[in-house]
Amino acid sequence: MEDHWKEIAVYRDALNREMRALVGRFSPGPVELDRMLCYHLGWMDEDGRPVEVYPGKQVRPLLVLLSTESAGGEWERALPAAAAIELLHNFSLIHDDIEDGSPLRRGRPSVWKLWGVPSAINAGDAMFALAYAALWSLVERGISEYRVLQAVSLFARTSLELTRGQHLDMAFEQLPAVSVDEYLTMIGAKSAALIAASAEMGALVAGASDEVVRRYQEFGYALGVAFQIRDDILGIWGEQRVTGKSAVTDVVSRKKTLPVIFGLEVSSQLREIYAKPELSDADVVRCVQILDECGAREYAMQIEERYVRRVGEIVGSLGDRGALGVLGWLVGTLLGREF
Repeated sequence: MEDHWKEIAVYRDALNREMRALVGRFSPGPVELDRMLCYHLGWMDEDGRPVEVYPGKQVRPLLVLLSTESAGGEWERALPAAAAIELLHNFSLIHDDIEDGSPLRRGRPSVWKLWGVPSAINAGDAMFALAYAALWSLVERGISEYRVLQAVSLFARTSLELTRGQHLDMAFEQLPAVSVDEYLTMIGAKSAALIAASAEMGALVAGASDEVVRRYQEFGYALGVAFQIRDDILGIWGEQRVTGKSAVTDVVSRKKTLPVIFGLEVSSQLREIYAKPELSDADVVRCVQILDECGAREYAMQIEERYVRRVGEIVGSLGDRGALGVLGWLVGTLLGREF
């Protein structure tokens, strides 16, 4: 396990060097706009001084690199694609923070909180454009133009899926209830699409056959759905010391996560509480009690397990290349995580 962490560190170091080089190369300017981008990525403080802030797990770009190698390619050649995926993810975070009114991101004020909503929207747009510029750099790594065009097409479709998922997520906030199928459609677009694209992108860059590329996409999609459901469970029953956020956060904010959706379907009392203009501390405690009593946690875990099994089936069908062992280990770490 320690060796795998060392291997992951090599990938991450190379990824972060690539991202700095690409952002520096394609930086849109002027200085304040560049500062907003570098601030969000954790490279500067709000005054433009260099800092090193934890950039997040970087799961998606790691999946690009590991999928490339496990599909028979050279992971170093996929670095522009991995950087593009991470920049696209960060574009979505800048805009999500605005749309959700989230004042913090990774323990620091969000971009919109420091520079205002209009400037933050523009910074997010710049991050989006940088992601596409990074992707075209694959040509310079010797990837064929045909494969790069396939990657760009995948990137465009995924970008549209992200916006569709975000629209559904915001629309659900205004509805008294949504179905499990509607929820799975939403997280399939908002959460799973980019993880699926990460795995598919790696196989594309590796030059894998259409069938192998398809299996990597299916693997990433199942992983993304399972990953989000695990987050849903931790958002209600996770321990603050390991999740980094208050327990029952999702109940306080009345997010329609999978356990809550199930609870709202089977409990009239939960529906009554959720219909209140505001939830008291006692209401929140009672909501969790109801979710426990109706088996919402167990239900969510059953749905999660369905997708976890699918992940395992696909990984088992991909062969036995060395990098596949690291990929499988990373997947196990993600799906068994408590962070």
